[in-house]
Order: sequence, then C-alpha cells, then structure tokens
Amino acid sequence: MARVVDRVVVVGQGYVGLPVAVRAAEVGFDVVGFDVDTRKVKLLNAGQSYVEDITEERLASVIAAGAYRASDQPGDVADFDVAVISVPTPMGEGVPDLSYIESACALVGPHITPGCTVILESTTYPGTTEELALPILEAESGLQAGGDFHLGYSPERIDPGNATWSLENTPKVVSGLGDAALDAVDAFFGRLVERTVRVSGTREAELTKLLENTFRHVNIALVNELAMFANDLGIDVWEAIDAASTKPFGYMRFTPGPGVGGHCLPIDPSYLSWQVQRSLGQRFRFVELANDVNEHMPDYVVRRVQDLLNRQARSVNGSTILLYGLAYKANTGDARETPTRPLVEQLLGLGATVRLVDPHVPPHQFPEGAEAAEGSSSDLEAADVVVYLVDHDEFDTEMVSKSQAPVLDCRRALDGPQVHWL
Repeated sequence: MARVVDRVVVVGQGYVGLPVAVRAAEVGFDVVGFDVDTRKVKLLNAGQSYVEDITEERLASVIAAGAYRASDQPGDVADFDVAVISVPTPMGEGVPDLSYIESACALVGPHITPGCTVILESTTYPGTTEELALPILEAESGLQAGGDFHLGYSPERIDPGNATWSLENTPKVVSGLGDAALDAVDAFFGRLVERTVRVSGTREAELTKLLENTFRHVNIALVNELAMFANDLGIDVWEAIDAASTKPFGYMRFTPGPGVGGHCLPIDPSYLSWQVQRSLGQRFRFVELANDVNEHMPDYVVRRVQDLLNRQARSVNGSTILLYGLAYKANTGDARETPTRPLVEQLLGLGATVRLVDPHVPPHQFPEGAEAAEGSSSDLEAADVVVYLVDHDEFDTEMVSKSQAPVLDCRRALDGPQVHWL
C-alpha cells in the first residue's frame, strides 16, 4: 500500500522552492520551507514575499491556515513524507558548484524513513541524481533507494514574472529510480500541477532541462549576432524578425537583447558542455559559440553607446548614462547573472556617471558605483545617453521615447526621433 503523504519539506526558498512550497500548502500538505538564509525565513514567516510569482496574499493565506512555515533550523526537516530539493547550482570557474545539493542531501538524509520520497529539482548535469545525491542520501540514512525509500528528479520550469505560464499550468517532467519512485514523484506533483510528463529515467529528465535552455541559448545567440551584423549592414533586423515570424511552420521567434541572465541561460548550457567534455572528451561547440556571443553582448551595447556619444562629439568619460533595468527580464526582481551588471562596470571603467532605474530591484543590490534613479523627466533631461535594457511595465515608455538625449532601445519597446534600436 502506498504511503499517505502529509508532511512536505522544501529545501531552498527561492524562485523555484517557494512556489513549490506554497502550492503544496494550498493543496493540503503540511509544509516546511527550509532555507539557510535567516533573513528570508523571517520575511516569509512575517508574510512578506520576495518572489513576484508568490503574492503576499497567497503566502499569508497558507500561513494563517497553519499549512506553511519557513525555518532555518535543521531539526524542522524531520518527519517528512516528501522532501523536495530546490537549491542553487551555480558555475564556478567553468565547473559546476554542487555544494548546495550536497549540503541539502546531507540535511535531509538522516531524516529519511522507509517509504518516503526525495525529489531533486535543481538544474544540473545528467547523472547527478544517481552519482551524487543517491550515495549521500543512502550513507546518511542507512537505507537503500529503490527498496526503502523513493528517489526522483523533476526539473524546474519556473519562469519568473510570466503572467501566462505558472508552476500550476506548466507541464511538469517527472522521473524516478525505478517504477515505484516514478509513481511516487508523479503522484506528488500530480497534486500540484495540471499535467505531468513521465520519462523513463532521471538522466533523461536532467537532460530535458538542459536541452530546453540550450535551445533558447543558441537561438538567442543567433539573433544577437545577426542584430550586430544587420546594424553594420544598415538592415532593420527587427523588421526581418517580424516578417519571418509570419511563417506558420519551421520558425520560432527569438529577439535580440543586451545579453542573457537568470540562472538558466548563462549557466545551464554550460553544465551540458562540461559534462560532454568530462565524460566524452569532446567540445560542445554550439554551446561554446552561444556563450561567446551572449557573454559579449554588453560589450556591444557599450560600443553602441560610444557611437551615440561620438555623434555628439562627446566621450564616455564625463558623460551621464541613464540605464533602465537591472533585472535580467521584465516584471521581476531577479538580477542573477544580469547583463546589466557587466555593462555598468564597463561604463564606470570608462569614466561615465551611471544612473540606474529599476523598481523591482532594491538599491542595495545595485552594482557598486551606480547611482539609483527614479526614471523621472528630470533624470532623462540630465542624461547624455539613455539605454533601455528591460521592459518593465512600470516604465513610462512614452516619456522615454520623447527623450531629447539619444536612446539605445535594446527591446524595441520605444519609438521616437532619438530612439535607436539594438
């Protein structure tokens, strides 16, 4: 007889873990959201959400119902029926940093009991669940996966700030070590989301996530490089993209931008490239080329800023550059791996005064040396060049479009006499 799931622990309360924890609480589970960040724990227990996808109303509701609480105390992980591990997996000098997964497995391992389920959600290379998580969990628990407890992998597909696709209505890929584990993982997420997609093994599920983001990464690099060449050739790349997008088959729309950010695109494809090199001794050339193009887009933005200043017989040194957007995408405060950061650093290094507007990101997260601005008409009047990097809904596009200073629009969101598209 299958074990009745009641208590759920979600390790990691960030952009992935918090939505899973809150949703699990909403559908009837008793949930503990564990995080080592004491500040986050205090905010969550006070009903304050730092993730745009989780409103404070939703958070307050599950707290009031006694269905959710946050904790930074390892002892609160005990007695779980399902543990979901949703911790960061950054890259460090080209090598995956799996220390957060290792720590999370060491945390939940001693509390594993017969019949419970452990699910890894963190994005990682194929083989992590079996090669890394499994040995730690078995050593810490003294139990065997597949016989005593269930172990599975389900890649996260959270898209911060997406008003259309949420955790609930995005199909959830599920996998497990063995049929029983697959059934257990499927049963759990089947209560949280509208549709699950079962795959035969954890390696296939791990590769699914990397494939999705490598596909996006490569295609964004394609249009980014095309945008640079088209500008030099005097061709409107945006019009060409619009025209190509009318084809009802064999084409998918991607648009240029100042670079890529978040955890997924700057990092996930490199996990796959690293695994191919480590296991097969071969280079994943598509990923390497995409990395090279996308990582250097901030350099290209700086060159375009220099061009706009040169037309005024000015230099970057001594000029005031007003930047709209620090977050890596619209309508979110997620500034992980944002291309705005290296852009700011380059402009400051060239002697510019850099002023930065972003209503979603608190000023203490701004790059050192960047001044916080409101994006008011007076801010625009004081700027020598404006760079529109992120199309937050809060930004007054009409006002920016009327700027007297040249505007480099990296999102094609503006239209005015002084607006120049990326």
